[in-house]
Amino acid sequence: MKAFRVIILADTAFGSVEFLTAMRARRHPVIVGVRYDRKLTDERPVSHLVNKGQQVRLKGLSFPITISWFYLKRDGKLEKRFVLSTRPLKAITINWWGRRRWAIAGFFKTIKHRFGLHRFAQQTLRGVYRWLILCFICFLLVHWVYLHTGSSALPDWGASAALAFKILLPDVLLCLLLLQVEQSRSLLQSAGLDLQVVAFKT
Repeated sequence: MKAFRVIILADTAFGSVEFLTAMRARRHPVIVGVRYDRKLTDERPVSHLVNKGQQVRLKGLSFPITISWFYLKRDGKLEKRFVLSTRPLKAITINWWGRRRWAIAGFFKTIKHRFGLHRFAQQTLRGVYRWLILCFICFLLVHWVYLHTGSSALPDWGASAALAFKILLPDVLLCLLLLQVEQSRSLLQSAGLDLQVVAFKT
């Protein structure tokens, strides 16, 4: 570990006095999001700061921190995001790392809600590892299928997952389709309809 410099990137929820103080005691530099209305020792909110990369003191914190901000595009609009560093760094460096944190957050949001990471109910460490591996394998397979399409646009993970399912697991997709037909048979019959699946010889 001595050959690498460890920097902790964390969500705004980890910007508490306790967390920042504990990380400083362990000599780990932290770059973390900060709310626009977080108070300084002079009772001003951080949103009133004018200069990026300015060293200030947050209320309740015993050491100075450096604050900067950048703009993220959300739904066609620019949103101002504040970020702090417990180590004195240039504003451009803080912003660079702050943007990387949002990329990581976006990845985990995708892996949770598109690839089932939020559904695991494992009770052992091995079970957790296995579920993580399965989720990451699903993500990689879908990502490779998306790259195969040659599209230069940002991926629609739902559409890419459906395409990967169709290309990589057509037999499973067919079985699910047949199961859905069978489960809907009573509904079809109540409407005076009957659906028969017939195999064609090629």
